[in-house]
Amino acid sequence: MKERAGLAARLEAAALAGTTLAVWAQVQPDKPCVIDPDGRTRTFAEVNAAANRIVRLLRAAGLKPGDAVALVSSNRAEFVEVLAATLRGGFRITPVNWHLTADEIGYILNDCEARAVFAEARIAASGPAAELAPGLVLKVAIGGDIEGFLDYDEALAGIAPADIADPVLGNQMLYTSGTTGRPKGVFRENPVIAPQAVYAQRGYDEHSVQLCAGPAYHAAPLAFDVRAAMGAGATLVFLDKWDSERTLATIAERRVTHMHLVPIMFQRLLALPEAVKARYDTSSVKFIIHGAAPCPPEVKHAMIAWFGPVLTEYYAGSEGGAGFMIDSHEWLRKPGSVGKRPALLGSKILDEAGNECPPNVAGTIYHQLPPGGAFTYYKDEKKTQASRVGDYFTMGDMGYFDEDGYLFLTGRSAETVISGGVNIYPQEIDNVLIQHAAVADSATVGVPHDEWGEQVKAVILLRPGYAPSDLLAQEILAFARDSLPSFKVPRSLDFVTELPRSEAGKIQRGKVRAPYWEGRARQI
Repeated sequence: MKERAGLAARLEAAALAGTTLAVWAQVQPDKPCVIDPDGRTRTFAEVNAAANRIVRLLRAAGLKPGDAVALVSSNRAEFVEVLAATLRGGFRITPVNWHLTADEIGYILNDCEARAVFAEARIAASGPAAELAPGLVLKVAIGGDIEGFLDYDEALAGIAPADIADPVLGNQMLYTSGTTGRPKGVFRENPVIAPQAVYAQRGYDEHSVQLCAGPAYHAAPLAFDVRAAMGAGATLVFLDKWDSERTLATIAERRVTHMHLVPIMFQRLLALPEAVKARYDTSSVKFIIHGAAPCPPEVKHAMIAWFGPVLTEYYAGSEGGAGFMIDSHEWLRKPGSVGKRPALLGSKILDEAGNECPPNVAGTIYHQLPPGGAFTYYKDEKKTQASRVGDYFTMGDMGYFDEDGYLFLTGRSAETVISGGVNIYPQEIDNVLIQHAAVADSATVGVPHDEWGEQVKAVILLRPGYAPSDLLAQEILAFARDSLPSFKVPRSLDFVTELPRSEAGKIQRGKVRAPYWEGRARQI
């Protein structure tokens, strides 16, 4: 007991200097730290040594604490090594969405003022993007050659691996998804440090195995998978892309205990044939945290029935938030909620006039800014101020508090359908449509209507074994009429072969809606 308490104290102290992983490397040097999608394994000692070498490489290139480092990499061990280096070297890291175009990546490299970039060779945009960023003084290629870049392994080979003597806590700056205009960096002057007590609350121990099935560059997998595994000393298992059966197989083979998933992943797991689901032992799973997008209650009920009451839902964003959390037991008492109004930081619902909404009335969600931890949109004071009302800010989400102070999400303000002057929230409709046996995924949008301004349309992706037909469309609409008020029932329905979702699992309603509005200006 005394030994465990001593380790916790060491880890707490190390977190202040960004060297938590270095402590774990001393305690469990030979334990697998990262397992890549291809099975390649790096131990804690190996990842820690690489992190020290990277700090020395960056310093030799002239980088100082506070300087920016960009990382353009898929889910692989080098991602963790570069992250660990910036955490102890005092650098500000920006993991970049590697699915972006060269122009978009180049924009972020310049906007974050990156002086160094680590980029994966298999990402075709890496080289062209770096050419657009004249401020770079160091370019390192991961997993292959990029013209004008140093090779990662060769660059680190001759550098001392010992722990650096003068660690400085680093920071990170993530970029918003850029649904309107260019993405913006979410900048905080003070780094966020997770206390060790958080990991204890989530049931981490010496046997914990963390699965990262989403893109590590995104805020949620980065925090709940990568940073959590580093902080808790858990083995991190990376998947490169989503594959439902491969995910179950990995859980069974690696005895995964912890993971972060998003609702569309739930839906795809649940859609597997019963025989496939029964093939894999998932009893090792102790903690599933999910968020990033609203979860249809029917989907979550099914996941709890399958995995047990191990799901915890959160509501936050790259900008932060008040920290809504709700575990399975509490959620079953308040199905559909993302948690109760936190005690430490306030949240409130405001209408379009800025008045606070009463219980059960939807409006825009505003979160209180934490003292000393406020964010700004990097180099965009106008956008920063546009998101603020006093010491509260909004991410554009909409929802309501019930009479007990539990928050329910209804969508985003930009997604609201306004039909005849009435606000209709698409997520509420999708939550119903997804319950139909034929529906694999749903994206409700507003389409032009001469009299009402907008009309509700359901855009549906069918499950395997179902074919589009007028009869099926009418059946789905009749199903909706049984559960929704008449003004929310879609007036029409289209079938599609795919629905666009972001890498974070969020439905991209703007892309779904766009074809219907070609040549017309949408009024909001």
